[in-house]
Amino acid sequence: MKDKSNFDEDIEDIGVSENTIGDNLTHKKFFDEAITQANIAAKKGEIPIGCVIVKDGKIVAKAYNRRERTNDATAHAEVLAIKKACKRLKNWRLTGCDIYVTLEPCMMCMGAIVNARIRKIYYCAPNNNPNLNHNVDSECIINDNYVSLLRDFFANKR
Repeated sequence: MKDKSNFDEDIEDIGVSENTIGDNLTHKKFFDEAITQANIAAKKGEIPIGCVIVKDGKIVAKAYNRRERTNDATAHAEVLAIKKACKRLKNWRLTGCDIYVTLEPCMMCMGAIVNARIRKIYYCAPNNNPNLNHNVDSECIINDNYVSLLRDFFANKR
């Protein structure tokens, strides 16, 4: 059975102003929601990781791991929350947003966070498994046609 994401949740206002973002009480509120998301994941047999994305003191997206239920290797809490936030804010650039996640993000999620232009990552547990359980061999085989396409594309943008 497929688990459907609700991308149309209302933005949750927890009543804090932007100047209190660094306050420990504010961090606790956001981590509490991330942990709630992790608990949902655990109850559904997923690795218990949850996260929320915050802008201007408001939660704009929240998600939990859904890899097992969706059979999708990329269905990490962070990636799902980023997709929701982009849709809600109508912008792939999440400038001014912070992400609260229960576990330090993996390399894939860190790449998504960087690409989304998220301002800051907060996590409540370090990822003590820096070695992935699968290694992929890679090799670069230069293709001049593609290199030209890419170079020309960005030259025309500027």
